[in-house]
Amino acid sequence: MFVVIVERQSIRMNFFILSSYQNIFLKQYFVLLGTLKKYLKKYFFSTSDKIFEMNEANNCQWRVARRPEGNVVNEDFEYREIDIPEIQDGEVLLKTLYLNLAPVMRMYMSGESAAGEQSLDIGDVIHGRGVAEIIESKHSDYKEGEIVQGQMGWQTYKASKMTDEEKFRKIPDMGAPYSLGLSLLGMTGLSAYFGYFSHGNPNRGETVVISGAAGGVGSTVVQFAKMLDCYVIGIAGGEEKCNFIESLGCDQSIDYKSGDIKNRIREAAPNGIDLYFDNVGGDILCACMENLAMNSRIVHCGSISEYLLDEPFGLKNYTNLRRTNSSLKGFFIYNHLHEIDSAEEQLVRWIKDEKIKSVEHIVDGFMSMPDGLAQLYDGSNHGVALCQVRHCRYSN
Repeated sequence: MFVVIVERQSIRMNFFILSSYQNIFLKQYFVLLGTLKKYLKKYFFSTSDKIFEMNEANNCQWRVARRPEGNVVNEDFEYREIDIPEIQDGEVLLKTLYLNLAPVMRMYMSGESAAGEQSLDIGDVIHGRGVAEIIESKHSDYKEGEIVQGQMGWQTYKASKMTDEEKFRKIPDMGAPYSLGLSLLGMTGLSAYFGYFSHGNPNRGETVVISGAAGGVGSTVVQFAKMLDCYVIGIAGGEEKCNFIESLGCDQSIDYKSGDIKNRIREAAPNGIDLYFDNVGGDILCACMENLAMNSRIVHCGSISEYLLDEPFGLKNYTNLRRTNSSLKGFFIYNHLHEIDSAEEQLVRWIKDEKIKSVEHIVDGFMSMPDGLAQLYDGSNHGVALCQVRHCRYSN
């Protein structure tokens, strides 16, 4: 069973960075195209968007134009078209179908390294995982038509030697949308799986609190916890998201935007938190640390609430860990590479048995990538955020 939330976004043509007379001409050109687009849609036909789709004859890319300040804006991105690469012996040519959108991408653009990826310089193609079809192969281990997921970057084609550093994996054939390769069977699902089961050491019937519960990792952990009959308290922003996570199985939801979160957690978990799965850091982490049960565990998976801060956030109540004999542990997904095959097999079984759902927030079209990344910080997405670069068939 799949829950797919699709957001159709208008393609905006003001993402170009103007650094020369040629680019000034391009700006005026796209202003005229935008006006023409509106005219055609209003007076002739509603499919005129097809005129403005990415150029299939070239490799379209999004690159870093400047370092972001605060949330990303259009001027932080440079759109570029180059020739589709020609492959050499031992390489494959990949055509992008889906791209992942994750908060860590802003960190790369800001000049930071994280999650096993190097920082980006101005002009670099933005890092990102993708699902792609092999459309040409000179590699003995891969053939045309196979679907893989791995480090594609924000581009529509890639020539690859399929090295370990690129972390490409074939997507299992299970009659499901290829987007699963970036959601439940991608870094999102694997982060939830290893974070909860390997580092959370969950016990049946415990009280589990999950922040960012409407996000990709959080919504997956909600479902894992309910599989163990845990009492699940999800934290999310706004009534709509709280209703959403309750539909996934949360016994209680807490809207952090309503204030007084520390006392609301205490009311929801009067005997304390046994396991807190942290996706946001910051004040919510502090509030949960005020409500720990004895021998509790905190799994630190993400800290999106802190990414836009000028100064690092400092915990003021970390001594509660000693007082309650509790632990706080971070983890690195690539330390589990040797376990991914077995984890994937288990996730596939749960998917087929409809024990877990893939919750996906999909933006439509490669030109929507910058807006899709910005949405991660304004809280408008549910589940794992993806961009559908090309409309494609399901797996066989």
